[in-house]
Amino acid sequence: MMSLQDKLYNWLTIKVVVDARPEDTAANDTKEMFERLLLEEHGISHPVVTKDEIMYFINIERNGEPKTYRFPRDLIEVMLDQITEEPEKYVNYPEK
Repeated sequence: MMSLQDKLYNWLTIKVVVDARPEDTAANDTKEMFERLLLEEHGISHPVVTKDEIMYFINIERNGEPKTYRFPRDLIEVMLDQITEEPEKYVNYPEK
């Protein structure tokens, strides 16, 4: 079972891809799946993302308590970097 931190990491990684490629149906579906898991398993519905030169920050509220998670940008952006470097491997297949 994935921890909350693992789910936030995966959600943020795919969110970065969706933000750059909003037409990517697979990325959107994956992001929505992680959003459901965050809500259903952890009660988190509106994580707030900020970033600086080095880190991404996710601010959440859980059980009335605020908490911030941080992740290095190079780890979060690795999937987007791969897609950008080899777009032919990541063709979008939109739903019909």
